[in-house]
Amino acid sequence: METIIIVEGKNDRSRLKRLLSPDITILCTYGTLSTDRLEELKRKVGDEAVYLFMDNDTSGKKIRAILRDAFPDAEQIYTRRGYAGVEGTPDEYIIQQLEKAGLEEYIQYPDPTPF
Repeated sequence: METIIIVEGKNDRSRLKRLLSPDITILCTYGTLSTDRLEELKRKVGDEAVYLFMDNDTSGKKIRAILRDAFPDAEQIYTRRGYAGVEGTPDEYIIQQLEKAGLEEYIQYPDPTPF
């Protein structure tokens, strides 16, 4: 079974791609959700496991609510309020949230910074 994460924007997708193995598919809403875009996401997801990782702002909450209705079994991943969206969230916090969601087998941990 494939694992899919849906994010808002391409910068969010780029950020997660650096931290996850290529086994994870990352799809974008591109900041808005038209009926056509929502249907396209439903078609791509099909019966696969899906995670929603949206920004913790008004737009992200609105998109998450729509996606929650479209994918009622989706796992929710959250970023902390105050971070500049998923793309502005520190790697350590994203990794912590991915681990909490049970995705540790897909995480590509960054090399520790040498002293």
